[in-house]
Parts: sequence; structure tokens; C-alpha cells
Amino acid sequence: MAPQPPSFQSALLAGALAGTTVDLSLFPLDTLKTRLQSSAGFFPSGGFSGIYRGIGSALVGSAPGAAFFFCTYETAKAFFGQRIRSSSGNVLTHMLASSLGEIAACSVRVPTEVVKQRAQAGHHGGSSAQALGHILSRYSAPGGSLAAVWRELYRGWGITVFREVPFTVIQFPLWEGMKAWGRKRRGDGKDVSAGESALYGSLAGGVAAASTTPLDVLKTRVMLSKERVSVGDVFRRMVRDEGVRPFFAGIAPRVTWISIGGAIFLGSYQWVINTMNSISS
Repeated sequence: MAPQPPSFQSALLAGALAGTTVDLSLFPLDTLKTRLQSSAGFFPSGGFSGIYRGIGSALVGSAPGAAFFFCTYETAKAFFGQRIRSSSGNVLTHMLASSLGEIAACSVRVPTEVVKQRAQAGHHGGSSAQALGHILSRYSAPGGSLAAVWRELYRGWGITVFREVPFTVIQFPLWEGMKAWGRKRRGDGKDVSAGESALYGSLAGGVAAASTTPLDVLKTRVMLSKERVSVGDVFRRMVRDEGVRPFFAGIAPRVTWISIGGAIFLGSYQWVINTMNSISS
């Protein structure tokens, strides 16, 4: 028997804390991954120096992005769980709920990701403030407009959603499935511990990260392009000029980062949920 789902307030607080914790602790690995995937190359993009460039934008987006995700995820999971009763209903419920959660989170995550990655790659001076200032300057540039700023902040929206939805469709059903197995093994009706959730989150995140690395490379190339480009153009250019290998650039730091991140993210989320449940009971 599954435990009671967390309340909206619990999901909000737990998601915000989990998002901030994981982004702060793993930011250097994320920087190295971005530079490995940059078309300019690893060392021209900064190499091993300034690995905390862009951390300001990451901090701004971490808490609200993760909070949006878990509030949407838990709400959608409860909604679909009451309506999908087939033998594969749990997996489908988790896939639908996590997909909606990622779309909600991307409304916050994409603009901060654009700013962060440009700072990480050393564009526009190498800081979040300078990268954001360059984007905002499009408003006052000749022919500029608020729409131009908006389009630039949300550059890569399509490929980000296209990457995140498959990722979360792999990660969250795996995580939830392992949690269900853990609860069944314990047999006491209680939810899994934070440590168990961290282990399951790490395994699920590693599998999902390896599977979606080509999409992550495409997203990075789109966001770092000096001009607006389509995903299709970037894909065709990479295949024509570079072959297949660059689609797996940064796979080692990405899998490492997300495996550790999955442990921190879903472990800390579970810890907050378990703590709040114990306080309210």
C-alpha cells in the first residue's frame, strides 16, 4: 500500500529545497559538460577555469523551477492515478505527470539556462549579469523589441522540452518503480527513507542521462549559437561536418553529474517529505 501523497505545500517546499541543493553542489560538473558540448571546443570555452561562472542565474531558477515541477507532478499524479486503472496504469500515470511537471518547470528553467550556459561558455564577459545584459540590450537595439528579448530568453525552449520530457519519462517511472519495490520489501506501509530514495534516484538518473545525451548536445548548441538557429539545422550541420561522435560529447560528466544529482535531488526531496509527514502526524 502506497503512503499518502504529499500536500501541495510539502511538494512546493521540498521541490524548492531539492532544486537549490542539487544545483549548488553540482554546478562545476555542469559547467564542464557545457564546455565539452560547445562548438567552440572545451578550452576556448574556458577549460577548467571559472567553473562557477553563471551560478547566479542557476540560483535564481533552481528553487522555483523544481518547486513548479513537483507541485505539478504530485497534483497530476493524483489526478491521473484516480482515472487510469489498467495494469500499466502506474507507469503511464508517472509518465504523464512527470511530462507535465517538466513543461511547467521549463517555463522558469529555460531563461535561466540560456543565461547560465552563455556565462559558462565565456560569452559576453563570462558572468550571468553580463550575459543577461546582452540579451536585454536587444530591446534598445535598432529594430529591437520586447518580443526580441523574449525570443532570446526562450531560445532553445523546444529542444529543452524535447530533451526533458524523454528524460523524465525514463527517470520518474524508474524511480517510482524502485520506491514501490522498496516499500513492498519493507512491508510496513511506510514510505522509503531518504537514503533509499537517493539510491533509486541515482540509478534512474544515470540511465535517463545516458539515453538523452544527444538531445542535450543539440540543446546546448542551439542555446550557444550566436544567431537564432533551428534544431533541424544544427542537427544536419553536426551530422555533415562532425559525424555522430559529437552527439555523445560530455556523456561522462553528464551521467556522473545527473547520477549524483539524482541522489541529492530525490534524496533531499524525500527527506523533506518524510520530515513534514512526521511533524504533521
